[in-house]
Amino acid sequence: MSTTAAALPRPSRRVAIGMTTLTAAALLGRPTPAAARRAPRAPETVALPDGIRPEGITSGPGTTYYVGSLADGRIVTGDLLAGTVATLLPGAAGRQLRGLFFDDRSGLVWAAGNVGSEGHVWAVSGADGTVLADVVVPGAGFLNDLVVTDDTVWVTDSRVDRLTAIAVDGRGAPTGTDPAFLPLGGAWPGYDGTNLAANGIRELSDGSLVLDHSTAGGLWAVDPATGTTTEIPVSGGPGITGGDGLVLDGSVLYVVRGSGQAEVSVLRLRAGADGWAAAWRGRAEDETLDVPATATLAGGWLWAVNARFGVASPDTASYWITRLPAR
Repeated sequence: MSTTAAALPRPSRRVAIGMTTLTAAALLGRPTPAAARRAPRAPETVALPDGIRPEGITSGPGTTYYVGSLADGRIVTGDLLAGTVATLLPGAAGRQLRGLFFDDRSGLVWAAGNVGSEGHVWAVSGADGTVLADVVVPGAGFLNDLVVTDDTVWVTDSRVDRLTAIAVDGRGAPTGTDPAFLPLGGAWPGYDGTNLAANGIRELSDGSLVLDHSTAGGLWAVDPATGTTTEIPVSGGPGITGGDGLVLDGSVLYVVRGSGQAEVSVLRLRAGADGWAAAWRGRAEDETLDVPATATLAGGWLWAVNARFGVASPDTASYWITRLPAR
C-alpha cells in the first residue's frame, strides 16, 4: 500500500469560532501547549482524491484516518498530520459508503452503506483492507451512520425508523449472527416518506444512544433495550436545526451541520434526574468548510470531511478534510 503526500487545497485559512456563554479561548480556542506538542505542524487541510465524493470519516490508531466514498465505495487512509493518502479498500461498482467507525479493540473499520438498493454493513481491516464481514441488512432504506459499543454495532437508517444491531464479541469481532432491529418509538419525529430522519449516532455514558434528525433537527436519546426515544432539550444558541455526523468527547458533543451548512455545533451534555440535557457552547467555522458531513478527533484536533453536496461535477471535483480546534 503506497502512501504519497497530498497537495493541500486552499492554502489561506481563517478560523472563526462563534461563542455564547463561554469565550473561544476557554472552549474552542487555540490548542493548548500540550495539544500543540501532540500535533506539530498540523496541516490546515488534507487533500483527498478528486471525485471521491467523501462522506464518512473515522480515525485511529493515533492520527491515522479513514474516509469512505459515495462514488465507488472505496476507503482511503493516511496520516492526518503528514497529510498523506492511500487506498485501503478498492472501489466496486454500485457500492456507496456513508458512516465509518474505527474500533480500536479489533482494528476494524466498520462501514455502512449500500450496493445498489441493498443495504450493507462491512467490517474492514484497518491494516490491510481485508473485508472480514459483509452483512446484508434486509429492508434497509438508507443506512447512514454507525457506532460500535461493547457488544453491538448500531446503525441508523434515515428512511426506516429503526436501528440495525449487529452483534460483536468482547474483542470487537463480528459474531456472524443475523442483524436484529430496534424500532424507534416514543417522541421520535420519524421518516415522513420524503425527508431524511435518523443520521448521526453515538453512545452516551449511561449506555443510551444519542441521535440527530436531519430534517426535524434536535437531539434524541434512545433506550437501546426498548427503542423509546426522548428529546434532549438544548439550551442557548440557535438550536439544532439539522445535523449529520456526531462526535462525542466526554461531555462535549460535536454536531456536524447542526445549525448551518458550513459549521460544526458544539454542545455540553449533562445527565440529570429528568434525563439528558444539552447546552449550546458555540460553533466551529472555517473558510475551508464546504458542506462538511462527518468529523473525527485525532491528535488534539477536530477533523471534518467536506462532502461538498451540490458541487458542480462531483465526480471530478476536489475534496479535502478541514482541521478545526477541539473544545
